[in-house]
Amino acid sequence: MWGWIIALISGALMSIQGVLNTGLTKQTSLWVANSWVQGTAFLVCIGAWFLRERKSFTGLFQIDSKYMLLGGVIGAFITLTVIMSMSQLGPAKSALIIVVSQLAVAYLIELFGLFGMEKVDFQWSKCIGMLIAVAGIIIFKWKS
Repeated sequence: MWGWIIALISGALMSIQGVLNTGLTKQTSLWVANSWVQGTAFLVCIGAWFLRERKSFTGLFQIDSKYMLLGGVIGAFITLTVIMSMSQLGPAKSALIIVVSQLAVAYLIELFGLFGMEKVDFQWSKCIGMLIAVAGIIIFKWKS
């Protein structure tokens, strides 16, 4: 149950953040806004780490799969692309397409067992669900 609640909060926060970041970009620039978002996120994380854990930072450099350290780099591009898509499509269309894209890529990661995730068997029901989600984008975009 907590997983559902946390996921719902995450989705809501992503939408709010996207709108705020887009507004910030309109008043500054794309890279200034992205830098501010990533920089303030860094400060919050360092503060939380210091207050909650205070564990050794060196474990970060003992990671077996070094590609896992690219999350922050990807995060910068996530912020960038969310800002760009929201400014061009609006918050609702952008969020809908982003979520369907996340779902498709997440299923492919599970299906092929990528990045150390447990491999799952193909299920037609998940493909049909994905097609329904794509149909939802088409219906949402449809102008009457």
